[in-house]
Amino acid sequence: MAEEANTTETEDEAATEQSIAEDAAEASAAEGGDGNNGDTIANRYFSNGNRLLTVNGSNLVINDDTRRLLALFSDGRFLVAETHKFDGRVLSFEVLARRKKLSILKPTYVSQNEINAIYAYGERVQAAIDIKEDVSFDQLQMQKDFVNVIAQAAAQKVSDVHVIVADSTQIMFRINGMMTTEMEYNKDWGESFVRAAFASADVSDSNYAQNEFQGAQKLGSTPLRGSKGKLMLPHNVLAIRLQFNPIAFGSQYLVMRLLYADDNPEGSGDLSSLGFGKFEENLFYRLRAVPVGLNIIAGPTGSGKSTTLQRNMIKLLQEKNYEINLITVEDPPEYPIPGARQMPVTNANTEEEKDEQFTKALSAALRSDPDVMMVGEVRSLSAAQLTFKGALSGHGVWTTLHANSAPAILMRLRDMGVETFKLLDPELIKGLISQRLFRKLCPHCRISVKEKLNEPAVQRLKTALGDFGIENTYVRGPGCKYCNNTGIKGRMSVPEIVLPDAMFLELMIKGETRKAIDYWTSDLNGRTLKEAAIERMLKGLLDLDEVERWCGLMDMRPVY
Repeated sequence: MAEEANTTETEDEAATEQSIAEDAAEASAAEGGDGNNGDTIANRYFSNGNRLLTVNGSNLVINDDTRRLLALFSDGRFLVAETHKFDGRVLSFEVLARRKKLSILKPTYVSQNEINAIYAYGERVQAAIDIKEDVSFDQLQMQKDFVNVIAQAAAQKVSDVHVIVADSTQIMFRINGMMTTEMEYNKDWGESFVRAAFASADVSDSNYAQNEFQGAQKLGSTPLRGSKGKLMLPHNVLAIRLQFNPIAFGSQYLVMRLLYADDNPEGSGDLSSLGFGKFEENLFYRLRAVPVGLNIIAGPTGSGKSTTLQRNMIKLLQEKNYEINLITVEDPPEYPIPGARQMPVTNANTEEEKDEQFTKALSAALRSDPDVMMVGEVRSLSAAQLTFKGALSGHGVWTTLHANSAPAILMRLRDMGVETFKLLDPELIKGLISQRLFRKLCPHCRISVKEKLNEPAVQRLKTALGDFGIENTYVRGPGCKYCNNTGIKGRMSVPEIVLPDAMFLELMIKGETRKAIDYWTSDLNGRTLKEAAIERMLKGLLDLDEVERWCGLMDMRPVY
């Protein structure tokens, strides 16, 4: 048994070294190398136990700007980027190293690509050393299980992973908005898994408390996110938000929200790929063209608000030729916005601290000469007041909010405590948007409703839209090879957008919601969420049941 354990450990170490070499090769290729440089870097610099002393996380503390220019090894070899031979930071580092009595030879000048490849390899070596030193074999195995679960979820573009620990452990994936059970383990495994997930977090409380509500965050390995964690997430995962909950009739309940790298890494502001049609794209264009005022995107958790907001901000910067200063305040920054200054809310664990730090960050953003501000989410009255202050002081402001519909945004703000006179000002309130994510039909196996004429939903469709609706509507099919036998092919955003005037705002604030909706859809040429969904249904994109799921029965008027 001992020999078997030693063999397993040796195989694990060999696999780790192979993984390190492969990652170094990928990093080298990304930097312009030949793609086979990982083994060369390992043999040239890291053989015979040689260590990189300047790697991030080592005892030799230097700033990132200096680290980018040079590399010092434990055998005294000193490499300097050839384009920075006479850089003052290099000379200062030499003085520092000699003062610390480190062995340092004369500089060898190499390319910037080689410096980058050395650090790509060295960081993985350091991470492997840290893991071996800091955790036991059992902990290491559980952390590997954690990464494996995330990798399986990321491969399917799962939005949330639910881990429910009771008499047994159940792992569920939310795919295209629907929950499915993927794995089952025993209770002990689940409790160890939850502890490992907490230990892997880069941002969390100092100690794990099983019977308390706790939040944490695990960052990805991309430079924009700046993770210093030891476990590498799949390359397409930017970060994971973790929520730990105690539950009755069980011990733990962990929910992990996966935040993915943008599908268009070049920073496209394309809205049509999210599902928006020409009608909505034109309204968004009109909102982006207004230099001042407040635009709010609403919807429940997981409705795609952040993605829509990010795409609009990218498009806004592109339309303004990047000649404006766009500052964002986010908790945390979820997606990169090229050309924007993205300010994270940091040093906050409790909700009270988060509100305080968020308010500080918003105040700082207002003092940082913005043209446009993007506030990740308005969660409190203090944040709402500062957001309105930004709009009142001549800036364009975009944000998100939890509300049931576009008109209901006004009611939500009033409920939070925002003054009525602000909500009545059409020069201040520019855009009210609400959206949902609808599952798209697989075009290869969808079924016409004409094959199900006797079903109640189809009868309601006929009452609402007549024979035209019957001819052009489809329902979910049995599944095929193109949709992994699900009948569903991804999701699309369906919005309702209000560009309010004084009359609409006055009717809403007076509580005359039905009159306000009728005025919006007639005089302001508005379109409700249900109408937008029906348009897509008649194009064969959405299932009849999916439209009724989000918008109510076909033969009923929308309820606000």
